[in-house]
Amino acid sequence: MREFQIRTSYRPRPLPTGRWAATERWNDLLFAHWPIPAGQMADLLPPGLEPDLFQGTAWLGIVPFWLDRIRLHRLPYLSFGRHCPDLNLRTYVREPHTKTAGVYCFSIDARSLLAVTVARLGYQLPYYWAEMSMEPRGEHEFSFFSRRRMAHNPIVAFHARYRGLGPNGRQAESIAGSFESYMTDRGCLYSMTHVGQLQRASLHTVAWPLEEAEAEIEYNSLAASIGLTLPPTQPILHYSRRLAVYVWPAELVRPALARRPVTVAVSPSG
Repeated sequence: MREFQIRTSYRPRPLPTGRWAATERWNDLLFAHWPIPAGQMADLLPPGLEPDLFQGTAWLGIVPFWLDRIRLHRLPYLSFGRHCPDLNLRTYVREPHTKTAGVYCFSIDARSLLAVTVARLGYQLPYYWAEMSMEPRGEHEFSFFSRRRMAHNPIVAFHARYRGLGPNGRQAESIAGSFESYMTDRGCLYSMTHVGQLQRASLHTVAWPLEEAEAEIEYNSLAASIGLTLPPTQPILHYSRRLAVYVWPAELVRPALARRPVTVAVSPSG
């Protein structure tokens, strides 16, 4: 195992305008990041997005966790959203006209077939049904397993054991220019519609501070599933105990509208 020191803490941010459409809570997250040459990443992105670089390189993130408290605005919590393992394969991007920083997910694996169906229909996100488990092995230590269903050759799977090591004693604000700020200061989620149009949904997150982490990754074919080879270096690792996520309705990113920045308000609405 390899340990990485980090520095960050939660700070309030302004909220997007309008009413949020959905919310969910992410729990016991591992953030594992690898550097990827910018040109290689750019070739994988849809038209209308460019890699958002940190220290001259793009980054590929793998984020396993479990989620609960899933609900739509003004509706009760959904019955399938009580303890659902989830696995994100993501990178960090900008829309070239406004330079709005966001997240782009190449794939999202989930155990609940209903959750996969709702997310694909509601936000047209690249969700996949997977055989998954996440088992506690100690205090803030977990064993995570995911294998995508109906993807036998090649197998798309991720097996890891990880744990958080407690908040850093030198905890401080995630300052501009830090990797922690780069990976967390994301105002929207980009995706493609079924007819190939770029869209974005504004995000607001309320997070516990990031912690030191360590992990043993036993099997990982997620990068290979999108045509990438991970570098022979250890990933940068972070752990977060909890992350509340609010998502606003998706809107098309039209060339004429893309030049207008995403507006924000200082207080929630609804």
